[in-house]
Amino acid sequence: MKICIYGPGAIGGLIAARLAQAGHTVSVVARGAHLTAIREHGLRIVSEKNETKVRIKAEHNPALLGPQDCVIVAVKGQSLPEVAAGIAPLLGPDTSIVTAMNGVPWWFFDRLAFGDGKLRLESLDPGGQLTRAMPTERIVGCVVHLAASTPEPGVIRHSMDERLILGEPGGRNTARTQAIVAALKEAKFETVATATIEKEFWVKLLGNISFNPVAALTLATANRLIADEYVKAYMVSIMHECLAIGRAVGVDAAIDPEARMEMARRLGAFKPSTLQDMEAGKSLEIDGLLIGTLEIARKAGVAAPFTESLAGLARLRAESTGQYR
Repeated sequence: MKICIYGPGAIGGLIAARLAQAGHTVSVVARGAHLTAIREHGLRIVSEKNETKVRIKAEHNPALLGPQDCVIVAVKGQSLPEVAAGIAPLLGPDTSIVTAMNGVPWWFFDRLAFGDGKLRLESLDPGGQLTRAMPTERIVGCVVHLAASTPEPGVIRHSMDERLILGEPGGRNTARTQAIVAALKEAKFETVATATIEKEFWVKLLGNISFNPVAALTLATANRLIADEYVKAYMVSIMHECLAIGRAVGVDAAIDPEARMEMARRLGAFKPSTLQDMEAGKSLEIDGLLIGTLEIARKAGVAAPFTESLAGLARLRAESTGQYR
């Protein structure tokens, strides 16, 4: 397949390198020092087992890459308007768009029975800009369960796990999903297709909405958050609210918060991505994790005071350091 990764950071970079090693024609849309490093030295993937370097075509301008079979969007939610503005040259008549991101996707309501497909998340897709650029009929959702980071430009450190869950909104998976799943399996990811991708996003959200912002506020790794009884209790309360919001719109994550805590506990002294971004001076992923979730809560009539307090604190903290836009 001819595949472009839009945003080859920790997750996108690992996917790009593995797909290239599997023999697919891979390119990336990157910027800044990361783009320069990839062009000059290739992508370097570091893990406990080995270290590899992969040469990949990298451009800042998507128009230089041309139409693809598949575009994997692996940016943070706050960068999606930039993707929407630039993705058109990568799209042919049958191009698939894979959203490999944290948080609530802008297309979340499009195939749900709740709202009859007429609801839009205005906080994530104001005016429908994202939907017009990346229509739902092209979308394949991807929930990422792996730990990786970018310690320096051009370098991806893969720490743990390699599970990817893919599915089209609404669960009617077509040949496009099967082809992408096959490609990712060839790239040695533990990849599965699901008919309930919205549920899988919600399972991941349960951890992201609690651990990520709280880690950024406290500058503490995941294991320290769990070890503090007060902080853990606060995060469990947020998880319960998140579960209630999902169930109100017909998306039941069907997981106990303690079980979700255990998933995080396995990662040990892991820095959630929002904490990594805060320390690196990058903009923080507030809307996709918190504000979008609270918009769903309002539409569903679910009270979420703990989540609201966290959203206010996290947003104000990010605004204070110029890391929220």
